[in-house]
Amino acid sequence: MCYPTPQELGLAARALADEHPGEVRLRQAGTSRAGQPIWVLSVAATAEPGADGPGGANSPAGPLGTNGTGGTGGPLDPGATLGTGGPALGDARNVLVVAGAHANEPVGGATALSLARRILRAPAPRAGCGWHFLLCADPDGADLHRTPRPYSLLDYHRYFYRPPGPEQPEWAPSLLPADLLPPETLALTALIDELRPVLQVSLHATDLGGSWVQLTRDIPGLAEPFGKSAAELRIPVENGASDAAGWPSPGPGIFVIPQPGSEAAGAFHPEDTRLSTWYHAHRYAGTTAIVEVPMWASDLVDDPTPHPDPRGALRMLAGRLTADASLVGAARERARSRDRPGPGAYEDPAAAPLLRAVDWTLALIPRITAEWTGTGAPAEATAAYIASIDAFGRRLSLRAAAMLLRVLRAEGHPAAPGLDRLVTGWCEEFAARFGARWIPVATQVEHQSRTVLAAYEKLVAAGRSTGRA
Repeated sequence: MCYPTPQELGLAARALADEHPGEVRLRQAGTSRAGQPIWVLSVAATAEPGADGPGGANSPAGPLGTNGTGGTGGPLDPGATLGTGGPALGDARNVLVVAGAHANEPVGGATALSLARRILRAPAPRAGCGWHFLLCADPDGADLHRTPRPYSLLDYHRYFYRPPGPEQPEWAPSLLPADLLPPETLALTALIDELRPVLQVSLHATDLGGSWVQLTRDIPGLAEPFGKSAAELRIPVENGASDAAGWPSPGPGIFVIPQPGSEAAGAFHPEDTRLSTWYHAHRYAGTTAIVEVPMWASDLVDDPTPHPDPRGALRMLAGRLTADASLVGAARERARSRDRPGPGAYEDPAAAPLLRAVDWTLALIPRITAEWTGTGAPAEATAAYIASIDAFGRRLSLRAAAMLLRVLRAEGHPAAPGLDRLVTGWCEEFAARFGARWIPVATQVEHQSRTVLAAYEKLVAAGRSTGRA
């Protein structure tokens, strides 16, 4: 099994809609900056047990779509309510699953398709709930990151691309004014406004580490099925994720984003998480879950033992990251004279977005190292947390170097061979330090799928216990 491209996702989704015309609909939710379609695949709700009236137990759920037809659909109708099982659907819930928000995390599209097929075969999660899958939130970025089946960390980084924060669909609202938001962000927020999902799930991945879940609100009981799935599939649970430093954790690998004003609210985060599209669902009393799964596993991120000197370790890691970034920065300066448009500009059209991403990453690093060495650095931490920070630091400099190398190599720049050796060495050191173990794509997909279904099941159960479901 390989990671599908945006084009492959669209074709597979169209075939699924054609196979199930009364239950599945494919439509265009928007258009990317480069003019690519942003597809959403919807699977209709079925009747809830004991329900009456249109779509209830005594009246079969109608076909998908506001016009009573399934199959493929045209552009988004802002006034439409699609994929919820017929014309009288005011009480139906919706779940929105977002894939491909980060270009370098390609597993989400495969998981979205797998989930759609799964709930068609075993439709219990569809009882009173429509499921909607944004197949690739950033198709332009996905086209620039090309790794259908990486065989090593080096292979993964050969054609690496991750846009700068302001160009990422989920993060853009935390970094840009509303009138400058990219069309991918506008398509996503419009979909949330239309569907008003009780649960939004954003599918993410990490290159090397473990699995964890971030929540905008706690989902009681999620830790148990999440941990069980990870154990069965031999995926480490990341107990000290650097993305969630200091956040409340109701169970291993589960982190709840702190409320505004708490001390941990912005720990080690370059953006304000609460301004991201994750929180857009809160306008409709929804909850967002961010499900992370590793491409390569490392047991170091699952070590709960106390670290003997967290602040000393963070100072060391900050020093290494600063030194590594300076090496990439020196190579970037050698290339800078050719950045301007005109006859001397880069011939490769990918050069401009790659260099924007390089520059944004390098500019971010001093802020990160200042956090690691500042007064807020933890005096107590687990070995898993320090390992996660170690991996995060290696990741930043390696990504910047890998993207810069793509540009220099395409131009035959004299700095390319030296940077190539640096990227190769860093990849090998990263894999060796963390004992990298490849997780098959099918296993990544299975774990994400199980976690999404468990999150919905536990959320609905919690709502029933409080009378909100």
